[in-house]
Amino acid sequence: MKAWISLLAVLMIAAAATFAPAPPFADQKVYAIGDVVLDFKLKNVDGRMVSLSDYKNGKGVIIVFTTNHCPFSKAYEERMIALDRKYAPQNFPVIAIQPNDPSAYTEDSFENMKIRAQEKNYSFPYLSDDTQSVAHAFGATRTPEVFVLKRSGDHFTVEYTGAIDDSPQIASGVKRPYVEEAVGNLLVGRPVVLTTTKAIGCAIKWKSI
Repeated sequence: MKAWISLLAVLMIAAAATFAPAPPFADQKVYAIGDVVLDFKLKNVDGRMVSLSDYKNGKGVIIVFTTNHCPFSKAYEERMIALDRKYAPQNFPVIAIQPNDPSAYTEDSFENMKIRAQEKNYSFPYLSDDTQSVAHAFGATRTPEVFVLKRSGDHFTVEYTGAIDDSPQIASGVKRPYVEEAVGNLLVGRPVVLTTTKAIGCAIKWKSI
């Protein structure tokens, strides 16, 4: 019975994500595959400011828009940590960004972000997109949602966007690890074959203007 209740809760959240209202800046241009990403600077849970340009000597970054309260984000949390442990040593680390309006869910507050990062011993930055401008620029709509960026000279370009893999609930059910495929190709100088997938998760809670 508990399993059915949990499944029903997840389906209800997914339905809410599907029919969620568009962000208040939905009519503005967002990044597409191949676009150059502008530098940004956001506050990390340790209090320091982190910029995309801080990674200019690496090979790329895996940006994951995620949050504390969403069950999909929780289901992917260990996989996010595993991605960073695998690819950070290869200069392709994870950067997690919390885009939600914390007034919608207190669990997504900056203080709770700090607690979560400490409890799970995050090996990557967990940044607060307080103005939601970064999430908007990327065109993110759900959590978790991934953007794989390749460094080319002094800039970063979007090479993949979508889901981490094809199993939003159970890690053991993964058949296609989309992000690993994309990063693996980029690390050996090959183009990403599957550049876009559908992110399955909770709708980002936008602030009202």
